Amino acid sequence: MTDSNRWLLPEGIDEALPPLAERLETCRRRILDLHHSWGYELVMPPFVEYLESLLTGTGHGLDLQTFKLTDQLNGRLMGVRADMTPQVARIDAHRLKREGVSRLCYAGTVLHTRPDGFAGSRSLLQLGAELYGHAGLASDVEILRLMLETLAVCEVDTPCVDLGHVGIFRSLAADAALDPEQETRLFDLLQRKALPEIRDCLAQLPVSADQRRRLGVLADLNGDRDTLDRARIELAGADDAVMIALDALEHLARAVQASHPDVVLHVDLAELRGYHYHTGLVFAAYLPGIGQEVARGGRYDDIGRVFGRARPATGFSADLKTLVRLSRCPECAAPGGILAPADPDPDLIHAVVDLRRRGERVIQGLDGQDNDAVALGCDRVLVKTNNQWTVVDA
Repeated sequence: MTDSNRWLLPEGIDEALPPLAERLETCRRRILDLHHSWGYELVMPPFVEYLESLLTGTGHGLDLQTFKLTDQLNGRLMGVRADMTPQVARIDAHRLKREGVSRLCYAGTVLHTRPDGFAGSRSLLQLGAELYGHAGLASDVEILRLMLETLAVCEVDTPCVDLGHVGIFRSLAADAALDPEQETRLFDLLQRKALPEIRDCLAQLPVSADQRRRLGVLADLNGDRDTLDRARIELAGADDAVMIALDALEHLARAVQASHPDVVLHVDLAELRGYHYHTGLVFAAYLPGIGQEVARGGRYDDIGRVFGRARPATGFSADLKTLVRLSRCPECAAPGGILAPADPDPDLIHAVVDLRRRGERVIQGLDGQDNDAVALGCDRVLVKTNNQWTVVDA
C-alpha cells in the first residue's frame, strides 16, 4: 500500500464531516424526540451478535449481506448487524418479556457486504420503530403514520406511499396448491411484472381456470385506491382471507388519507417486498424523481416465534443518511459562539462555565495561538469591562 492510498476508506464506506455530521445528529435527535412523543422507548442493540441470532426470522434473507467473524474468546461465529429489526424483536421476546403492547425505537449503524440502495453505501444509519403485541389494524395505521411524520421532521418532499398485502398472493398460491418451487418462480415473475412469462408459467401449472385467472391478474392490479374495487371483482371466488386483506388495505388507505391528505397512495397487489418474513400489510415511501424507496415497513407477526415467543409485530425502518441527503432543510449555518481569551482570571473561568451551562457555545483561546473569533466560528467575544466579563459582538 502506497502513501497516496493508505488513508482511503473501503468502497461504499463513508464518514460524516462538519457540517454534515451536525445535520445528521440534529435530524437523529428530532426523530428520536418524535418517537418518544408517540410513546416509543429507545433501545440500543449491540453492533455484533452471534450469527444464529442475527440470521433468525427476518435475518435469514440477510445472510449474504452480513459480515462474519470468529469470537476469539470461544470460537463461535459472530456477525456484524446488517439490519436491526431482528435484534429489536429479540429484545422484545427475551429481554423485556412484556405481555401487553411494547413500542420500541432505535437508531444505529448497520454494515452491508454489498452496496444497497441508490446511494451505493454499505454503511447505513438505520432508524426505525416497532410495535409488538397488537394484531389489529390500528397498530398498522399508527406505524405508517409515524413513518410519515418521521419523513416530515426530516423535511423531505411529500412522499408517495406504496401499499400492498403479502397475504393475498400467499392465499392464492395456497388455494392453487403450488409447491415451494412453483410459488417461488411465480413470485419472481410477479416482482418483475413479466406478463408474458407469467402467462407461460401459469399455463404449465395444474390449476383450475379460475385459479389461473386470479393469480395472473395480480400483476395488473396496481394504481390508485380504485384498484381495490377492481380487485374485489377480479378476485371474486377467492378464499375469505383475500377479501379480508383487501378490506385491511382499504382501511389503511382511508386512515392515512384522513391524517395525511397530501400523501399520494398507490396500491400494488404484486408488490411483495419482504415476502418471506412479512405476514400482512406492507408499505414503502418514495419521493418524486427517486426510484428507490426511502422508508419501508409492514407486519411481520411470525418473527418472535423463532425466539420462543410469537408476538404480533409491525414496524418501519429508513436510512438517516438518505433522509438528510434528500432533505429540503438548508445546510447548517455557521454555529456561532463566544470566544473567551486565553486568560487565567478566575472570574473569566466562572463566566465561561456559566455561559456553557446556559447552552452557549464557548471556545477558550489558547496561549501562543492566533485566537481570531471569526476564524474559530465565533460571532461574539468575552471582554473585561469595569472589572466584569461581558459578551459583545465580534
